Amino acid sequence: MKWRHPGQVVVAGFALATIVGTVLLMLPVSAASGEPTGLVTALFTAVSAVCVTGLIVVDTPTYWSGFGEAVILGLIQIGGLGVMTLASVLAMLVAHRMGMRMQLFAQAETKALGLGSVRSVVFGVIRLSLIVEAAVAVLLALRFGFGYDESFWRSVYLGVFHAVSAYNNAGFALYSDNLIGFATDPLILFPIIVAVIVGGLGFPVIAEVLRRRERRGRRWSLHTRVTVLMYGVLLAVGTVGVLLTEWRNPNTLGGLDLHHKLLAGLSHGVMPRTAGFNSLDLAHFEPTTLLMNDVLMFIGGGSAGTAGGIKVTTFALLGFVILAEIRGEPTVHVLGRRLPADLQRQALTVALLGVAVVMIGTVALLAMTSFRLDEVLFESVSAFGTVGLSTGITAKIPVAGQLVLVALMFIGRLGPITMASALALRERPRRYELPEERPVVG
Repeated sequence: MKWRHPGQVVVAGFALATIVGTVLLMLPVSAASGEPTGLVTALFTAVSAVCVTGLIVVDTPTYWSGFGEAVILGLIQIGGLGVMTLASVLAMLVAHRMGMRMQLFAQAETKALGLGSVRSVVFGVIRLSLIVEAAVAVLLALRFGFGYDESFWRSVYLGVFHAVSAYNNAGFALYSDNLIGFATDPLILFPIIVAVIVGGLGFPVIAEVLRRRERRGRRWSLHTRVTVLMYGVLLAVGTVGVLLTEWRNPNTLGGLDLHHKLLAGLSHGVMPRTAGFNSLDLAHFEPTTLLMNDVLMFIGGGSAGTAGGIKVTTFALLGFVILAEIRGEPTVHVLGRRLPADLQRQALTVALLGVAVVMIGTVALLAMTSFRLDEVLFESVSAFGTVGLSTGITAKIPVAGQLVLVALMFIGRLGPITMASALALRERPRRYELPEERPVVG
């Protein structure tokens, strides 16, 4: 088969990883009961892991065996780093070089800025991931061992699993209540929060921040400045929003003292950025909190990272476009730079396609279930944003609805534009322009 677009290869790579993961999870050895797992359950779990989402239809620590949990962990790492990133490293190790075609495929996935930088970006992605995951794993293992009397190897396993899950923004946990049991433990939550933020910012941003620290006096690129600024603003909005709406809720923050409220509020201000861990029971969240989380989950994290959503840069650029239009300015300027018109169209396309995908998924789930709109919308946005937060209805959704969530997770992880490019039959450049006419807008 001849691939016309690198996006097609990226989609095919994720599909292949999903198929392999599904087959492995269907094996009797993957389930704690020793019985084969059904196709839909295995498929849903594999997609959720590869797409680093975290939605589950069976309880991870009780349903899956050690082998099954290892498969899930491997799928999370593959999905977080990227199938083509890992394939590029393998190709370089085997052939001692990276061909032009492989560079294009890796560039499409890692958002490397130029062909000459692809090799360094690929190895940088791997190196950063392993360093952060190892550091967080050590901190968590020490806490599990000394704070909760876990055995040495059990502590190491818990530390590694949750560190990989956190850095890749997956949200899978080895506790039936996720992280609710650690809602008042900063030594567990803080390392996970840091890993989530670092993974969610995106590899280009982290690499540039580290590089600029070595070369003082040089400005960050527009992408890095917009990402860091919006990440900080949305993190503050999310944290303050949860604290305001849940402060007196007896089922969430109401029963905690002041500093534990702040800790839980910070945790749930971070997690909608597509992490999926929860230290409070979302089933008892106020409708206002759920709606606010819908917005944060839809926006997501940074580009070329482990987070999902339409990305903070897309959201920010649309805001600047609106501001320029309100001011009547013919061009869009952001932090001392002018935005090209094609980038504005791309941001608008990503956002509107994302809205369309979420709405279609929500309508389909409403037609298949009897759950409330706020619950179904939350589930759809969580799947599309590859977040993994849930009000507890995932396992109660019928098989057809679970397959809808599978599609939402897959599209959300790869991105609407990547999916559209991969599905396009051919690229057709326009060879002529038609006469211009202006319809009435608004």
